[in-house]
Amino acid sequence: MTMISTMLDFRRRPASVANVLLLAGAALSAACGTKDAAAPFEPTGPTGRVRFVNVITDTTRGRVNAILEGVPFGVNLTYATSTPAALPAPNTALYSPIYAGNRTLVLKRTADTNTVVATIAFAVAASQDQTVYAAGGAAASTIANFVTTDDNTLSATQARVRVVHLSPTAGAVDIFVTAPNADLATATPTLANVAVRTASAYLAVPAGTYQVRVVPAGTAAAARAGAVAINVASLALTANTVRTIVAADNNIGGAPLRAFVLIDR
Repeated sequence: MTMISTMLDFRRRPASVANVLLLAGAALSAACGTKDAAAPFEPTGPTGRVRFVNVITDTTRGRVNAILEGVPFGVNLTYATSTPAALPAPNTALYSPIYAGNRTLVLKRTADTNTVVATIAFAVAASQDQTVYAAGGAAASTIANFVTTDDNTLSATQARVRVVHLSPTAGAVDIFVTAPNADLATATPTLANVAVRTASAYLAVPAGTYQVRVVPAGTAAAARAGAVAINVASLALTANTVRTIVAADNNIGGAPLRAFVLIDR
């Protein structure tokens, strides 16, 4: 039970340090047969849930360790990696419960942990899911953060999906979510004129397989097929799930552009 004692010591520290240990504490409690014990692993205040996603386009600064309020939140995170899902089992949840309030996430180079890549201040709201993105950095540019509020409400009969646009190279775009190989010349943009650093509204769609294509905003119908900048050729969506598609530059910045899909719920 040494590990339990360590966790109890953490709980005696300020909430800002203990916040990211709620999941680990709960797991240890269950593993040691203390699920009926009083208090020590119960949150002592309102919590939200937080996820971090690495979209840093710099090979020198792009592999990072994430430290949330002084506590390790993710290690050796490469481009398009999210945490806490990247943590070793049993801490593989999609989000981590964090005490509500103003929080700070520090990113350090994995290869040189004395080098701070970015410091991200953000506010955690009670009973709310949030994703913190670190993006940019190509050609020694500034690494900026982008924070989204995530609505992970489930639909029993449909899938819910949205797009987070983080590709500065693409500029404003039109996004088409269609049946595979549908003719873009006769399609209507599902999301029109989506600006960079924007999270779209959620789309509720029937379960099925879709193709997601991105073209520059305002591209003429006849020219769309030849102007596709991002193509998710086959996206299988099932009812009662939530997904986020991230549109981004490649891992060193610029084209070819790419997209990756986050499992939200």
